[in-house]
Amino acid sequence: MTEPPPRRPRADARRNRDRLLAEADVVFRQEGTDAPLEGIARRAGVAIGTLYGHFPNRRALVGSLLRERNQALFDHGQELLTSSSPQQALIRWVYAVVEHAAAYQGLAAVLADGLGDQESELHASCVHMTEISDQLIASARAAGALRQDVTGADIFALMNAAAWTRDHMPPEQADRLVALTMDGMLTLAPSRNTTAKQDRSQNP
Repeated sequence: MTEPPPRRPRADARRNRDRLLAEADVVFRQEGTDAPLEGIARRAGVAIGTLYGHFPNRRALVGSLLRERNQALFDHGQELLTSSSPQQALIRWVYAVVEHAAAYQGLAAVLADGLGDQESELHASCVHMTEISDQLIASARAAGALRQDVTGADIFALMNAAAWTRDHMPPEQADRLVALTMDGMLTLAPSRNTTAKQDRSQNP
């Protein structure tokens, strides 16, 4: 009988994939999501064809890097839906998403594109993120904590703007942008909205 083929190539493929993800994380943190993929492949010690064999395009690579981060963010959002006051839950969610979108320079724009592109590998996770936002917004509005004219698009625009600000300015300026804008959207006094910023470090 013919012996089964050796499993080494499969193990090698897994190692190549892991190296590519590790190097992509380093490069994207240093250079942003627009960094050349050839450089990532070279750092991982593989040919560019190997990279594309694992990740057909840049969005697939970014999506794989974000998979665990996305799940942690979604779990946090589900906890906020049941464990916090509607107002504080929404504020904490906004800070969490901003921090998530600022993991790599340029990521906020990639996520925004993924939401509008059903063919994108990031589309499903972006939709899920939006669904959680909509639930938190509806809860805050029903509790009388959010102005009735505030829409999900307004919150999404704020999160993108704050993530962009974190790309180009100190994080404190992005926090200030969120705090000032949320104070205008919420119906309670600004002084009662500050605890969310203090709790931001607990977010994933």
